[in-house]
Amino acid sequence: MAQYHLSAQLRGHEDDVRGICICGDAGIATSSRDRTVRFWTQHPEKKHEYVLSKTLVGHSSFVGPLAWIPPSDRFPEGGLVSGGMDTLVLLWDLHKGEVVETMKGHTSQVTGLAVDNNGDIISSSMDCTVRRWRNGSAVEVWEAHKVAVQTVLMLPSGELFTGSSDSTIKFWKGRTCLHTFTGHADTVRCLAQMPGLGILSASHDGTIKVWALTGQPLLEMIGHTSLVYSVDAHSSGVIVSGSEDRSAKIWKDGICVQSIEHPGCIWGAKFLENGDIVTACSDGIVRIWTTDNNRFCSDEELAAFTDLISQYTLSRKTVGGLKLSDLPGIEALQVPGNSDGQTLIVREGDNGVAYSWNSKELKWDKIGEVVDGPGDAAAAPGQFHDGVRYDFVFNVDIGDGEPMRKLPYNRSDDPYAVADKWLLKENLPLTYRQQVVEFILQNSGQNNFVPDPSFRDPYTGANAYVPGQSASSTVSAPKPTFKHIPKNGMLTFETAQFEGILKKLSEFNATLSSNLEQKELSLSEIELSRLAAIAKVLKETSFYHTSKLADADMTLLLKMLKSWPTQMMFPVIDFLRMFVLHPDGATLLLKAIESGNDVLAETFHKVVTPPVQPPNVLTTLKAVTNLFDKPCLHQWLRIHGMEIIDSVSSCKTTFSKNAHLAYSTLLLNYAVLSIESRDEQSQAQILSAALEIAEDDTQDADSKYRALVAIGSLMLNGLVKSIALDLDVKSVANTARASKDSKIAEVGADIELLTR
Repeated sequence: MAQYHLSAQLRGHEDDVRGICICGDAGIATSSRDRTVRFWTQHPEKKHEYVLSKTLVGHSSFVGPLAWIPPSDRFPEGGLVSGGMDTLVLLWDLHKGEVVETMKGHTSQVTGLAVDNNGDIISSSMDCTVRRWRNGSAVEVWEAHKVAVQTVLMLPSGELFTGSSDSTIKFWKGRTCLHTFTGHADTVRCLAQMPGLGILSASHDGTIKVWALTGQPLLEMIGHTSLVYSVDAHSSGVIVSGSEDRSAKIWKDGICVQSIEHPGCIWGAKFLENGDIVTACSDGIVRIWTTDNNRFCSDEELAAFTDLISQYTLSRKTVGGLKLSDLPGIEALQVPGNSDGQTLIVREGDNGVAYSWNSKELKWDKIGEVVDGPGDAAAAPGQFHDGVRYDFVFNVDIGDGEPMRKLPYNRSDDPYAVADKWLLKENLPLTYRQQVVEFILQNSGQNNFVPDPSFRDPYTGANAYVPGQSASSTVSAPKPTFKHIPKNGMLTFETAQFEGILKKLSEFNATLSSNLEQKELSLSEIELSRLAAIAKVLKETSFYHTSKLADADMTLLLKMLKSWPTQMMFPVIDFLRMFVLHPDGATLLLKAIESGNDVLAETFHKVVTPPVQPPNVLTTLKAVTNLFDKPCLHQWLRIHGMEIIDSVSSCKTTFSKNAHLAYSTLLLNYAVLSIESRDEQSQAQILSAALEIAEDDTQDADSKYRALVAIGSLMLNGLVKSIALDLDVKSVANTARASKDSKIAEVGADIELLTR
C-alpha cells in the first residue's frame, strides 16, 4: 500500500490541538487547549493547503469534542457543536461565527458529542452521564456508566455507543443498555465506525479493537507503546490511530503498515473523504498526510519537518540512563583526562560513545557505543552512569509509584560510603543505610564482605555491617514526601470589618425605612442594637468557649436573609459568614435547616439567579467556605455540593480577584470533604473545576495554588487519579513546575510525582 507523506501544516492554535471534525466538503474544524475552535477551508488556489477561515471564541477552558451539522435553512454554512472542560456544550452558527445555543447541565468535562438524524445533540461527560439536547434543553439524562464516560458514537443508522474509564463499551437504545462490550484492560478513549463491520475502539491499554455490533470482538491491533487517544476508519478499510507515543499508525487488515512520528502526542486522527489523514498534535499544529504525490508538501517544508523530528527525538533519547542531548560533543575529547582509565561518554550523531583516558599515550581510547541495559533489579556489570563507568549500576525500586533510582557501585568501593552518598543524593532517610548496604552486597555477589571492625556508624554509633538475612532486590523506603499535599483540615475566612458591615446594614435599613413600600422590611432600633451586640460577641473569638448566641439572634438573621432585596443582601451574608464560625451560630443554623427553614439553600439560589450581583457572590462564596469549619454542617454541604459548584461556576464571569480566591478555597475544602466521604462523583466534579482554574493563565497565584493543592490531594488520597490522568493533568503539572511562583512550582512538582 502507498505510504503517507506530509501534505500540509495548519498553524494557528496556541496550545495542544485536542479535537478534529471533518465538516463535509466545507472544511475542517479543530479544537484546542487554547480555548478556541478554529475552522479551516481549502486554499482557493492550492487545493491541498488550508487557510484559517474563522476562530470561534466562547469556551472558558480547553475545548475537546466537536460535531458537524450540515448546511440547512437555519445554518446556511453549516453549524458546529463543541464541548469543553468548562462543562458547556455550545452550538455555533458558522456563517455568523457566533454561539446560538449554550447547553448547561453537565457537572464535569464534556468528552464526546454526536448529532442524531433528527438534529438532537448527544453529549457524554466525565460526570458519568449522557445527555440528549433538543433546542438547547436536555430532554434526556441518564447515568451511562458508574465512572467517567470518555466518548460517544452514533452510527448513521441510529445505534448509540459509549466508551468509559470502566474499560467497557455500552450499546444503547434510548436509555436502555442493550449490550456491554468487554475486552479492553483500561479506559476506552475513542469510538469510530468501521464501515461494513461494526465499530472501532481505542484504549489506554495501548490496543485498537474491531467489534461486531453484537459485541463480538473481531480483531485486535497491537503496536502502540502508550495510551491510544484516537481512531478512525476510511471507507477503503484503512484505519488510523493516534497515541501518546507520538505516532499515527496506519493499519490495513489488522497489520500496521506505516507509523508516522510526530513532535508530540497525538490527540486526534481523522480521515478526509479523499483518504488523506488529519492529525492533531500537542505541539499546536494540525497536519494533513496524503498518498497522492500531487498533494505532497514542498521539499523545503518536508526537510524542515524531518529536522524537527530529528531534533525532538535527540532531545528525548537516552543511552545508558543518560539523556543524549545532555552529553558533550566530540570536542570534549580535546580536554585531557584526570587519571588513567577515566571514562568519558560523548555524543556522536544519534549515539553515545564511551572513551577511556590513556595516561601513557595521553589520548582517549575508544571503548565503544553505549546502549541501555536491561531493566532488571540488578543491572548487568560494566555500565555507565553520569558519564562514568561502574562495575554495577543497580536499578532500585523504592516503591509507592516512585521511578527507578540508579545506584552506581564498584567492587572496590566501600559499600557504606556508597550508601551514604546515594541516600543523601536521593534525599532518602539515612536510617535506610543498612538496608542499602545489604542490597549492594547481595546484588554484587559480595556476601563474604568483611567490614573494618574498628568502624563506627557516625549516625548510630553501631558497628558496621552485620550479615543477616539475604537482601531483597527492592529497598524498602518511606512513601514519597510531598511539600504541599495532601491538604488536611479546612480553610476559612475569619477576618471581618464589623464596623463596616454594621454601617452598611444601617444604611440599607435607613433606605428601607424611607420607602413606604419596603418600610415593613426594615429593622427596629432594638433589632439594630441587637445586631451590634451579636457583632461584639463574634469579634471576641477568644471567648467563644463561654459566649452564647440565642435563638432570637438566628431569627433576626433569617428575617433579613428572607426579606431584604437582593441588592442589599451582601452585608447580611457577610454577617452570616462570621455567625457560623461561632459554635452556637453553627448549631442554631443547623436547627433552622432541620426544622424545614433552609435559609442557606434559599439564599444561595437568590444569589446565583440572574441578574447576579458580584458583592453577593463574593460574600456567599466566603460564607459557604466557612461552613466547612463546623462538622455539623458537613452533611448539608455534601447534599448541596454538586449544585453549589455547578451554579457558582456559571457566575464566574462576574468574579472579582477576591471571588476567584474564595472559589478556589471553596473547591479545596470540598476536595478535603469528598476525600473523607469517599464520594467519587463529587471528587470528579471538583477535580474538573480545579483543573479549569489551574489552566487559566489569568488567575492570580493564590487562586491557582489552592486549585493545584485540591488536584494533588484528590489524586493522592481520593479516587480520581485515573480521571486526572485522562484529563492530561501531567501537562498542568509541568506548566506549574515552570512557574516563577515557588509555591506553584513546588505543588506542580508534587502533582508531577503522582503522574509517574
